[in-house]
Amino acid sequence: MSILAKIKHLLYGPEITIFHEFQKPPYGGGNQFLIALEKELKRRREDVGRNKIGKNTKAVLFNSFNFNFDQLKSAAGKFHPKMVHRVDGPISAYRGESAEIDRKIWAWNHELADKTVFQSHYSLDKHIELGLNFKSPSVIPNASDSEIFNRAGRIPPPDGKRKIKLIAVSWSDNSRKGGPFLEWLDENLDRDIYELTFVGRTKASFHGAKVIGAVPPEKLAEILKEHDIYIAPSENDPCSNALLEALSCGLPAAYLKSGGHSELVKDAGVGFSGKEEMLTAVNKVAGDYESYQSKIKTLSLSEVADKYLEILK
Repeated sequence: MSILAKIKHLLYGPEITIFHEFQKPPYGGGNQFLIALEKELKRRREDVGRNKIGKNTKAVLFNSFNFNFDQLKSAAGKFHPKMVHRVDGPISAYRGESAEIDRKIWAWNHELADKTVFQSHYSLDKHIELGLNFKSPSVIPNASDSEIFNRAGRIPPPDGKRKIKLIAVSWSDNSRKGGPFLEWLDENLDRDIYELTFVGRTKASFHGAKVIGAVPPEKLAEILKEHDIYIAPSENDPCSNALLEALSCGLPAAYLKSGGHSELVKDAGVGFSGKEEMLTAVNKVAGDYESYQSKIKTLSLSEVADKYLEILK
């Protein structure tokens, strides 16, 4: 960015601004994705900033309910940029909380938004099922930062001479993130064949699994590349960033048939509906590992950024 452009940015706001309460990683998937998207837009020399609107601002991407509503409403009313609302959830479905937050998001959408971006068809359809219709909706999945989450340096496929390494990740200890499923898997795995690692925060009690606390993205990528199969047991998860990051690192998945998991995994894994089926799914992926791994297909961050820019511009 030239000096003149920097001055214009500071005085009159960025052309594109992202309204979100950004947190230092490791944090939730929405936060991780928006950091990655901002990085990609800056790589392209787009004039992008955070939480500031001025007369130079052409478009605003505001996230769910994680922003200062009064600040956004006031600035948007003054400068009239294009307003794009990124929505996940329904939050009442995946957090198990009341629908009050979903109704607030819906109300804010109708008050502020010109267009809406959902991260999965599951999320869009579930909101419609709840009677919550949003402004001009589109579906754009998340993507991970390919400079961090990639296959470079990952371990070779299982060869029968070592244990098959399973891994699950969650930054939330809500039980709907899959803790009970992982506890059951930990108790029922054949330890001569498999080993299990959990990374992040959980209330689950493990006896045989290796547990690693929350780590920054770069360290998480290193850990993922040391494992073979990703376990995605979360319920009603609209677009699991952890699952996307694992797929990007070359891990096929055993996933709960819930939320948007199947939209992300496609043919690169096996779904399950109950705890006993989970072990069957793991065994099936392990039994034809390289075939499932070869079917991993995720949108790149560049492709996802293209889709966002089509809407923002």
